[in-house]
Amino acid sequence: MIDIDRLQKQSRIIGTSDGVQQLLEMIAQVAPVDISVLITGESGVGKELVAKAVHQASKRNKDQLVVVNCGAIPEGIIESELFGHKKGSFTGAGEDRKGYFEAANKGTIFLDEIGETPLETQVKLLRVLDNGEFMRVGEAKTRYTDVRIIAATNKNLTELVKKGEFRQDLYYRLKTVTVDVPALRKRVEDIGPLVERFALEFTRSNDILYRGFMPEAIRVLKQYEWPGNVRELKHFVEKILVLQKGERITVEMVQNELIDVLPLEPIHNPALPVLVNQSSDKAEIDLILRQLFMLKQDTEIIQKMLMSGQVPSTVTQFPIMDPADLGIPLPKKSMEITDEVQKLIRDDAIGDMAIKDLEEEAITRSLRFFNNNRRKTARSLGMSERTLYRKIEEFGLEPKIKRRK
Repeated sequence: MIDIDRLQKQSRIIGTSDGVQQLLEMIAQVAPVDISVLITGESGVGKELVAKAVHQASKRNKDQLVVVNCGAIPEGIIESELFGHKKGSFTGAGEDRKGYFEAANKGTIFLDEIGETPLETQVKLLRVLDNGEFMRVGEAKTRYTDVRIIAATNKNLTELVKKGEFRQDLYYRLKTVTVDVPALRKRVEDIGPLVERFALEFTRSNDILYRGFMPEAIRVLKQYEWPGNVRELKHFVEKILVLQKGERITVEMVQNELIDVLPLEPIHNPALPVLVNQSSDKAEIDLILRQLFMLKQDTEIIQKMLMSGQVPSTVTQFPIMDPADLGIPLPKKSMEITDEVQKLIRDDAIGDMAIKDLEEEAITRSLRFFNNNRRKTARSLGMSERTLYRKIEEFGLEPKIKRRK
């Protein structure tokens, strides 16, 4: 049995999330067995790191691990790179040359981005997988290699098989065991340790003073989806450390840099807050106006229900209803604040209250109205969830708001 803690230290796979623990357990199971492995996962999740961990924990760890990026090799020379060539077999072939498979004999070969391999080359890969046979380009002699194959892809090979872009027999031969590497957004609890590791390694190698990240800054990093996964996080950490050299990284620094890395059209995920391109002053004014409109609308609904006798006997039983569901029409002018109607802000309060007080009360009451559902609260106030989270923290509302039992 392979010790998981030791495996994690040797492989440098960082994280304590369930996804990482399951990944390590899978590596521990498949590494000692000499079979082919297919590693799947989005770009940037660390598939090469997993391949190296499998090799290090295998019986072939004393021999070479050859890493091949199939997507980076031009189609015209990929067979020469993989299997070698004979002198004079094509223009530029000035001497006999070993290919990657021959160089990896007795060891392991890692074929990254296997989905980019041309169909003609896939036939020869299948032959190597089946019996270890291959031929150099321009040579009729059959050669043999004893090599373990680990392949990786960020594509859906099943869909490529259906489209005829990937051989079905090769696909089934490769996926003897499939190891799926989770995306960073599915293990956000690992972002803190990852940031710390990347920051320490980068500052030490570049002789930069490191004062750490504020806890609030890490929380903001956890709210971003990281479409580039661990690779993107690593580059982001290095970038912000260079720009803020010697400073402790604050939430404001992270937010300013995240604006640059967010996609122009981010993938909509209602479960996560998003950054908006709007000034804080305009957002606050919109918040106050929308809340005033909502309060006035609620008042009219209650008045109409009282007149129609639809109000329950106790206030605690008052339902949260949509006016349309009750059949109560609301005229357009009800959304206007004019001098002819009752003012929501008393005249005697003018001069003694600030915009911040109105904003805090609007958020507090809205959260209570929606039973602390932040998504509904943010939607009703016309703000992003990210802004709502920031305001809750700014006003210290978290301890005051509790879910109903």
